[in-house]
Order: sequence, then C-alpha cells, then structure tokens
Amino acid sequence: MRWCVQDRHDSDEALVVMAQAGDAAAEERLLNRYKSAVRARARKFFLAGGETDDLVQEGMIGLFAAVHAFRADGGKSFKNFAYLCVSRRIYSALRTAERQVESGGVDPESIPGANTPEGLLLEEEALAELRRRLMRVLTDLEFRVFSLWLDGASYADISRATGKPMKSIDNALARSRKKLQTALPEERNKENA
Repeated sequence: MRWCVQDRHDSDEALVVMAQAGDAAAEERLLNRYKSAVRARARKFFLAGGETDDLVQEGMIGLFAAVHAFRADGGKSFKNFAYLCVSRRIYSALRTAERQVESGGVDPESIPGANTPEGLLLEEEALAELRRRLMRVLTDLEFRVFSLWLDGASYADISRATGKPMKSIDNALARSRKKLQTALPEERNKENA
C-alpha cells in the first residue's frame, strides 16, 4: 500500500491549519484520513515482545505530533512530514524494544533512508517544537509522565520512574491529554498573532 490517503474534500495542509487553530473535527478528520496508512506502515515491522497494534499506536502518536508540529513554510508537504514522523516514532519503538529484548529483532538503523540528514533534522525540529509546547502547558509531573508515555513506557514503568502510584500516573495522563487538546491550538494561535 502506498502512503496515500482518501477523502480529499479539504487538503491535508488546510486541515492542519484548522486543527492547529483548535478545530477538533479537522484534527479528527486528518487522523482518520491517515489511519490506514499508519496501519500499513506498522505492519511492515515486527516488534519483539509486542503486537502490530502497539506499533500502530506509536505511529498514531507520531501522526498526532506531526499535525501539531507541521510548518507549511518549510516547503514540504504534510504527507511527507507525517510519513517521516510516523516512521520515526515506529523506529523509536523498535529501538526501545530491541534494548529490552536481548534476542535481536528488526534493526531500524539498517532500513534504507532511515537516517538521512534531512530526515534527522526534520525529526529533531518537530520533537523540539512539540517538547517546547508541552513544557508550556503541562506541570512538571504531567510533562514527565506524558514524555515517558510517548517514549513507550508502561504505566508500571512510569510509576517506578516517578515514584508515584499508578492511579496518579493515569490521572496525570488524563489531565495532560485534556490540556493538550485545548492548549496546543492556543499556543499555535499565539505564535501566529
């Protein structure tokens, strides 16, 4: 399956602008538009100790980050940027799984084009922008919990890393998600003002 999407009533870039301005319906349309492409991308890999759905979830996190970090003035299409963010997120999950499982697995470093200078730069810029926005709207605990969760840590792992009970971790993630749904579009509006 090619990295393509259906439902072309609005361009990807137009939906991104609307999503970054706080239009939850536009964000949902964009995420749904790319969901099958993310699934197709995730199915190409094997996650030692995991399932394809785990990689799909990682890919969707990458897609969400792409929606909020995309800059049209960079000269790249959203489709290419989203593909890069989704792929990077999946590769990151694979690397994490490899470190946790001693028996090899897929080596994302051996995938052609995975480490191009342009790809690495775009990923670093997108992640830096997302991290900056997260730090503006989340408390220190929420930021740490959300960051660990994005990196693929389980609730138990996050609980051990923060010294907080799992219920607190669940609550921090719920608060983070709620804040991010409203705050990221507001941050984007401030920057454009």
